[in-house]
Amino acid sequence: MYLDVADLRTFYDLPMGRLLRVLIGGRIRALWPSLEGQSLLGIGYAGPFMRPYLGSAERCIAAMPAPQGAVGWPREADNAAVLIEDGRLPVSDAFFDRVLAVHALDHAADPAAILREAWRVLAPGGRMIAIVPNRRGLWSQSELSPFGYGRPYSRGQLKGLLRSCQFDVAAQDDALFLPPTRARFVLRSARTWEGIGRRMWPAFGGLLIMEAEKKVFRGLPVEGTRSALRVLKPVFIPEGAPAGLKPVRRSSAVTQSET
Repeated sequence: MYLDVADLRTFYDLPMGRLLRVLIGGRIRALWPSLEGQSLLGIGYAGPFMRPYLGSAERCIAAMPAPQGAVGWPREADNAAVLIEDGRLPVSDAFFDRVLAVHALDHAADPAAILREAWRVLAPGGRMIAIVPNRRGLWSQSELSPFGYGRPYSRGQLKGLLRSCQFDVAAQDDALFLPPTRARFVLRSARTWEGIGRRMWPAFGGLLIMEAEKKVFRGLPVEGTRSALRVLKPVFIPEGAPAGLKPVRRSSAVTQSET
């Protein structure tokens, strides 16, 4: 079940939300340092994490699901947000180079439908980053952030979901090792918590961040190119003859006597 878009926007304007934008955004930019000349699609509520690419990317579009609602994005420029239905993106095939899914797979009733549409609109070789709450982490158990309201995933579950939708997992990362709290002394030392947690308890990060590449199946070679695959030749079995047995050939003498 999706959260209301007004609540999401309010959260990311609060001190904790601004901190999460910095911590999570840093991990995203470690995977995608630059999107110069590329097109980026955000699914869910990805606007706060797409903002660093506004000046360099060729195109940035924020697709917000109808059950969540939509708001104008970005605030300082012409609107680039669109209201969508789960599993239905109003763009043509192979239109985007990158897709960022935040507050999407963990809230959607059918996350596979979102991934299939993301696969469709990605260009060949395009990449996607999926961010979901970690089932082992504390943030999925806390209601202080939107990550405590969705469906948490284990690393294996997220991998399996991506692979079932024709994505190859290219990179994995984690974020939010600090405990979910509004205590100011914890928030002020957030970077220290992140560094210690990444070394001491790497499996218990609050979020799973997974980058996947669109998998395009290779076609069979055309005539004149020898295939490495062994192609089996079908064997014709006459009607009435058991499989694996050769049909009995009738002699000419028997045929003449019958006539």
